Amino acid sequence: MNTPRGPAQRWLPRPSLRFIPVWRRNLLVWRRLMIPSILGHFGEPVLYLLAFGYGLGALIGQVGEMEYIVFIASGIVCSSAMFTSTFEALYSAYTRMETQQTWAAMLGAPLDVDDIVLGEAIWAASKSLVSATAILIVAGVLGLLGGWQALLALPVILLAGLAFACTALIVTALSRSYDFFMYYFTLVLTPMLLLSGVFFPMEQLPAIIGTLAYLLPLAHVVEVVRPLVTGGVPEAVALHLAVPAAYAVVSFIIASRLFRRRLLG
Repeated sequence: MNTPRGPAQRWLPRPSLRFIPVWRRNLLVWRRLMIPSILGHFGEPVLYLLAFGYGLGALIGQVGEMEYIVFIASGIVCSSAMFTSTFEALYSAYTRMETQQTWAAMLGAPLDVDDIVLGEAIWAASKSLVSATAILIVAGVLGLLGGWQALLALPVILLAGLAFACTALIVTALSRSYDFFMYYFTLVLTPMLLLSGVFFPMEQLPAIIGTLAYLLPLAHVVEVVRPLVTGGVPEAVALHLAVPAAYAVVSFIIASRLFRRRLLG
C-alpha cells in the first residue's frame, strides 16, 4: 500500500505568489542599509575598472578591436551579478534561516518552504540587478557603453542572478555553519570567474578547459551581455540563455527539496 508523500518527501516544489511577501520583507529590511549598500555597488566597480581597466589595460592595449577597459567592464557586470546574488543566497539567507530564525516565523504564517525559497532566490536576483545597474552607470559615465543596447543586458542579468542564487541556496541548505561557504567560493565560484571570459577571451584557454567552462552558466551570460554592453549583437542567444535558465529551474527544485527535508524533517 502506497502512503502519500508529505511536503518533506515530494520532489517537485509548489511555489505560489505568496513568495512576494518574503521578497518584500527582505526589501524593507534592506532599505535601512540601502544608501551604504548602493555606494558599495558604485565604489567596487570603480576600483576594478581603475585597477584592471586602466592599469592592466595600459599593458594589454586591445582585445581584438576592443579596448581592454571596455572588454573588462562588460565582464565585471556579469561577475558582480554572480557574486552579489551568491552572497545574498549564502550568508544572508543562512542568517535568516538559522541565526535569526526568520524562516521559522514565516512558516507559522500561511507560507510554504517553497514560497520562502523562491522569495529568497528572487530577492537575491533583484540585488544582483541593482549591482549590475550601478556598474553600467559607472561605465556609462566613463564612456564605456556602446549604446542603448546595454539596457537589454539587465533582463539577462536578472536571469543570471536567479540561476546563481538558486545554485547557492543548495549550498545553504546543506551547510551547518558559515565556514562551509568558503569551499563553494574557492572550488566553484573562483574557477568559474577565471575561466568564463571575464578577464580575458575564452579563446586563450585550451580547448578542453573552454568546453568545461561552457558547462557553467557564467560563460554563457558573458557571451550575451558583452555584445549588448559594447554595442554589438550577441549570437546564439537562445542557447546561451537556456543554460542559466536550466540552472535556475533545476537548482530551485533541488534547493526546495533540501530545505523541506531540513526544516520539516
